[in-house]
Amino acid sequence: MTSEPGNGMTYAQAGVDIDAGNAMVDAIKPLVRATRRPGADAEIGGFGGLFDLKAAGFKDPILVAANDGVGTKVKVAIETGRHDTIGIDLVAMCVNDIIVQGAEPLFFLDYYATGKLVPGVGADIVRGIAEGCVRAGCALIGGETAEMPGLYDGADYDLAGFSVGAAERGTLLPRQGIAPGDVVLGLPSSGVHSNGFSLVRRIVEASGLGYDAPAPFAPGLSLGQALLEPTRIYVKPLLAVLKATDGIKALAHITGGGFPDNLPRVLPDAVGIAVDLDAIPVLPVFGWLARTGNVAVHEMLRTFNCGIGMVAVVEAPAAAAVIAALAEAGEAPVRLGRITERGPEPVTFTGTLAL
Repeated sequence: MTSEPGNGMTYAQAGVDIDAGNAMVDAIKPLVRATRRPGADAEIGGFGGLFDLKAAGFKDPILVAANDGVGTKVKVAIETGRHDTIGIDLVAMCVNDIIVQGAEPLFFLDYYATGKLVPGVGADIVRGIAEGCVRAGCALIGGETAEMPGLYDGADYDLAGFSVGAAERGTLLPRQGIAPGDVVLGLPSSGVHSNGFSLVRRIVEASGLGYDAPAPFAPGLSLGQALLEPTRIYVKPLLAVLKATDGIKALAHITGGGFPDNLPRVLPDAVGIAVDLDAIPVLPVFGWLARTGNVAVHEMLRTFNCGIGMVAVVEAPAAAAVIAALAEAGEAPVRLGRITERGPEPVTFTGTLAL
């Protein structure tokens, strides 16, 4: 026995609109086309994304993969109604983890899950993802949009990103031979990036300010705009420097866990890093967060990047050449510290963080 047409339950009545999903795919196709690069020129919409390593110029590649999200920064995007930059963060969190291993990000896929698909919101999110891919030089070759009523409330959504890169065999970082005397350089961040937002949101709540209020630390911007400043993508300048000089021994992306947790990940057991806090170009947002939330310095250093989003370990004789190459690529590196013998703690600090 079958139900009469019009009387039976439908997927749309259950809260999932297949037509809206198809409309979103059509809307984002021009955005995806803008990310094409050698190795990837197919349209989205198939069952899988394709990439041709030979066409990308690789001879004996090692693949490097990374996946990540943007944490509760999505709540700030949702509450402010600003969705066009959170996709840049999503790409950044993945491709920055690939470049630190000396690999070139090649392609990216996204996962967008929501309770109710709003095509305009979805298109804005993918617009940011496409922009992030352009900044990283990688292709957006696919993704998934999941409409899941009952799992997400109202306008809530979450994002996940997946990226794959490649390096020629023998060129991966970190290199062997990191030793006391090596120079540690820092590359400035653009703001909070995409870590620590559970604490950021609690501090905003304690401040009594709304996201539409003027940002106390960023004249001309609302608090929401300032906090949504997207994560910097370091791929292109670092690729240029890795091609121009062989002085970089290791790179570390300063994400969750800050300096104490991320720097040891690239160090051999026998050495540590001494960081000069006076050298960190602390951005005003971090001073505001520290003062408003009464956050201790050690908590700031372990939760936020505090103004440095990427760290490079460089052999001392090559430091000047690496600094020059970074400047040529548009970076403003600072001498952050040096490699030392390993003590009781792998990361030690001198000086004062200018909060």
